[in-house]
Amino acid sequence: MKSWNYILSIVAAALMTACNPSKKETVMLKQSDFPAPPVAEVIPDTFSNFGQTRIDNYYWLKDKNNPKVIDYLKAENAYTDTVMASTKALQQTIYDEIIGRIKEDDESYPSFSDGYYYYSRTEKGKQYRTYCRRKGTLDAPEEIIFDVNKMAEGKPAYIFRGYSISPDNSKAAYFYNETGSYAEFIMKVKDLASGKDVGFTVNGATSVAWANDNKTLFYGIVDNTLRSYRILRQVLDGSRADLVYEETDARFSTYVSGSKTKQYIFISSASSTTADERYIPADKPLEQFKVFLPRVQDVEYSVYPHKGKFFVRYKDKENLNGKIYETPLTSHEDRNTWKEFLAHDKNVRIEGIDILRDYVTIELRRNGLSEIIAKPASGIGEIKTIAFPEPVYSAGLNGNPEYDATTFRYSYTSLNRPGTLYEYNIATGEAVKLKEQEIPSGFNPDDYVVERLWATAPDGVKVPMAIVYKKGLKKDGTNPALIYSYGSYGSSSDVSFSASLYSLIDRGFVYALAQIRGGSDLGEQWYEEGKLLHKKNTFTDFIACSELLVNEKYTSTNKLAAMGGSAGGLLMGAVTNMRPDLYQTIVAQVPFIDVINTMLDDTLPLTTGEYEEWGNPYEEEYYNYMLSYSPYDNIKAQNYPNMLITGGINDSQVLFHEPTKYVAKLRALKTDDNLVLLHMNMDSGHGGATGRYDGIKDTAFEFAFILNRVGIEK
Repeated sequence: MKSWNYILSIVAAALMTACNPSKKETVMLKQSDFPAPPVAEVIPDTFSNFGQTRIDNYYWLKDKNNPKVIDYLKAENAYTDTVMASTKALQQTIYDEIIGRIKEDDESYPSFSDGYYYYSRTEKGKQYRTYCRRKGTLDAPEEIIFDVNKMAEGKPAYIFRGYSISPDNSKAAYFYNETGSYAEFIMKVKDLASGKDVGFTVNGATSVAWANDNKTLFYGIVDNTLRSYRILRQVLDGSRADLVYEETDARFSTYVSGSKTKQYIFISSASSTTADERYIPADKPLEQFKVFLPRVQDVEYSVYPHKGKFFVRYKDKENLNGKIYETPLTSHEDRNTWKEFLAHDKNVRIEGIDILRDYVTIELRRNGLSEIIAKPASGIGEIKTIAFPEPVYSAGLNGNPEYDATTFRYSYTSLNRPGTLYEYNIATGEAVKLKEQEIPSGFNPDDYVVERLWATAPDGVKVPMAIVYKKGLKKDGTNPALIYSYGSYGSSSDVSFSASLYSLIDRGFVYALAQIRGGSDLGEQWYEEGKLLHKKNTFTDFIACSELLVNEKYTSTNKLAAMGGSAGGLLMGAVTNMRPDLYQTIVAQVPFIDVINTMLDDTLPLTTGEYEEWGNPYEEEYYNYMLSYSPYDNIKAQNYPNMLITGGINDSQVLFHEPTKYVAKLRALKTDDNLVLLHMNMDSGHGGATGRYDGIKDTAFEFAFILNRVGIEK
């Protein structure tokens, strides 16, 4: 259900821009203008909870081993292809535009770690990255660690999730899958000198950490619900793995990691509200893990080792935005030895921390915008602050993998500013630009206007929204617009430059990013007010932002499109049930849409771990509240917008049957002649196509649907 994939982002014919009032439009075809869509067979299943009966006519669609289900999905994809056939040229145009804004042959800026410079690159025509390093100097010979293009050859889907280098730099543990799943990975170990895999293979691996002997690995594995529940220890040439920790509470997932200082191995366990950690010295892999601080419900903490002390990021109900303590390396079990390093601030959320020998660098969020500070690790001395002048932007702390470093990196972007990487010298306070995202086809930020607006929610709360549009746009209600958000799990909807979005913006679109409750955009309380029994605030916030765009004449209801994915797809389903009149077009990407059925089935991936986000439906209060907004359960006989629903057959976060059932029920009940399309990826999972070019094709497809529905054909 979690999804961290946001849509990515200029050149259209001059007559298509907002500055030209003669935008060419076309007559939109309706559902009745095409062959009849597929009709799913009605096979009622009855469910009773708390004296209430639900009848699900499409429950049978969850079994992908049933040939009838696959036949139905193929029929839906064929219907979608038929309806979208007239947009093929537009899809190709958008695809070419996006490619024109991307530097196809590109290389990340090298990062120095343990004697090597690490970087990755993309090559024109190739779907995946190549990961490389050079020893000691950038003039040294290049060593290719992983050529993912070769690894993915002949595979319809391939995800390379990353790698971890052994302390002696000789081996790499790496993760991949061939399904497109976000939760099911294979781990292998590669000898970097020979290029061959060595040791053992782990199916369902989630995390890894090397002991300092370069041969002992700790790794996490999943259970049958894809929850990371066990940590094992195994020697590379060993015949068996030893269980070192099992997380028995189904709300919690557990992961293993090594410390930056190479002193410790940590096991972290966390639910949505509670966390704890265990550790051993990395030099002593056979030791028993020791609890850092016992688990307490609604208390979260993370430990960041410094060679002279521990820093602890801490959060509880009284300190929602978090605070930082420093503790001794010994006797930290005694809370009396803890010393406050950074106090809690109800207006400022701690977003991230990186530890250096002399400084602690911290990313903060104030009023929805990022700040970065560097505070002396001693706690004494000047705090350096990086200021950002623009009213709408995102900045992220990249840190530095070298403990002894006196510099750190950060990234900066905004809706009209391509992503830029900087290196900050803490001693001098100077920032140096290392790399800026190149737009080969050309891009001028000054051609666009970025604004921050505040909508008023029904309960009077002010909700921020960032918008971007082409300079010269008239606020007369005639412009098309796309509004996007996520609004769950405390995941903030940060602004960023998107090479793909400008295929809409240059055709006269206003693009809006709503920073609604359920995210942490305005601090942890913002998240608390959009979860559990407050979840409907997420939906009404989004509706308020949409209404503001209409009321201020940025757009109109017959030109407004909305998009969201995963839990943002839940948002799309909820707002279209509540206010179908407000939107002309909806794109719901891999939507978490069948809330009650999914949350009642604890055999499905992620379910029990989600109780602290949505509520436990086996408790009547939560059952009734979830049922009152569950998009699938609240479809009714009314007019709906044009809708494109996407899914992935191998989706581990939102199983494929949710969007499938949703489309079937929508078609059966809706009273309009608008289009409802299902676009099911039959090779991949939650993120759609895994190759970068195939992913751009997916984006072009979705944008072509939106453009077609507002009457723009070129």
